Amino acid sequence: MTVATTLIPGNLAAQLRRSQRRKKAFAISLTLPLLIFLLAVFIVPIGALLVRAVENPEVASSLKHTVAVLDTWDRHSTPPDTAYAALATDLAAIAEQSDAGGLARRLNSEISGARSLVMSTYRALPFDKGLSPDQVKARMLEIDPRWAEVGYWQAIAKNGSRWTPDYLLTSVDLKRDIHGDIVKVDADSAAFFKILMRTFSISAVVTIFCLLLGYPLAYWLSTLTPRQANILMILVLVPFWTSILVRSAAWIVLLQSNGLVNRSLMEIGLISEPLPLLFNRLGVIIAMVHILLPFMILPLYSVMKSVPATYLRAAVSLGSSPLAAFFRVYVPQTYPGIGAGGLLVFILSIGYYVTPALLGGADDQMLSYYIAQYTNVTVNWGMACALGAVLLSATLVLYALYRRVVKSELSLG
Repeated sequence: MTVATTLIPGNLAAQLRRSQRRKKAFAISLTLPLLIFLLAVFIVPIGALLVRAVENPEVASSLKHTVAVLDTWDRHSTPPDTAYAALATDLAAIAEQSDAGGLARRLNSEISGARSLVMSTYRALPFDKGLSPDQVKARMLEIDPRWAEVGYWQAIAKNGSRWTPDYLLTSVDLKRDIHGDIVKVDADSAAFFKILMRTFSISAVVTIFCLLLGYPLAYWLSTLTPRQANILMILVLVPFWTSILVRSAAWIVLLQSNGLVNRSLMEIGLISEPLPLLFNRLGVIIAMVHILLPFMILPLYSVMKSVPATYLRAAVSLGSSPLAAFFRVYVPQTYPGIGAGGLLVFILSIGYYVTPALLGGADDQMLSYYIAQYTNVTVNWGMACALGAVLLSATLVLYALYRRVVKSELSLG
């Protein structure tokens, strides 16, 4: 390029450089709307989710003076009188009752009863001016004797920092004790690890059934003529045109005790009484497999269409049986489709909410159900974002493993 440029007159070389810059600017301008869209609806929300998962602003912003006094407290003995005075000052300075409610909810998630304690004290404030710290303490104990209990002060001191790992630790059944050390939660309180394993197990079962049903169907479609395959592919894509809520409701009608499935099985004599197909794990898996099956078929079909049919015929002509030729020659060439379809179905499964909520029982709810609970019912945004971060981490780990497996297969190939 340097040699060519030296052979071009100065004005012509400058015009060429300007033309190249204009082309680059035009190419960037074409991609800029997409980049802005991804930044606005994907990157920024994920960043906000990760930040909120470790943010703990309620106590730090509302009880600044109290946190400063408790920094030198040993967290075992009775708090000093100045802590009571600082708390009364901080609570009286909260202008909006909604802010006091947010503070009360945050402390109540640490220790039961903190909501009523904080709100009753907040409504009784402010006290008369000129009271000494010991007089403020006496007034607060008159309002609610529970202020003498060390546990509520420990909760305030523990949450004095604006940033905390508590939400993420809770999402994997860990916690910080009063000294800040990370320990396991009590066996009676441990729930999220079990829920996470339940989410993965249901997603794995759904993925396996989608593969078992989708592989032969995708193979059959790949052997048809383009016209026949296009017609049948429309039937495969029909679930995409219907709302997930509508499809889940349809399965409720089909799987109930007097539904079409049970009535048909009883009429042909296979069962004598209705099977429990609804509000259990079986109903959740059936509905999720039906909804997610196209996501398995499409990657498999696209890969199978690129595999020449002559490979199977060549293997059979060389003495291999048709079944052995299929599994030893054809199936290995469809591994990329199996991996892509399995990864897609599994990732979509671990984030499912509507179908398990409608068709499952109490022991069939997945992690997304509890994210919705913390978001809409308990209004604990930190915990909801922490559980969302766990799902995001699981998705990224699965994708990284898939990429590594694909690269190793390509290098071996």
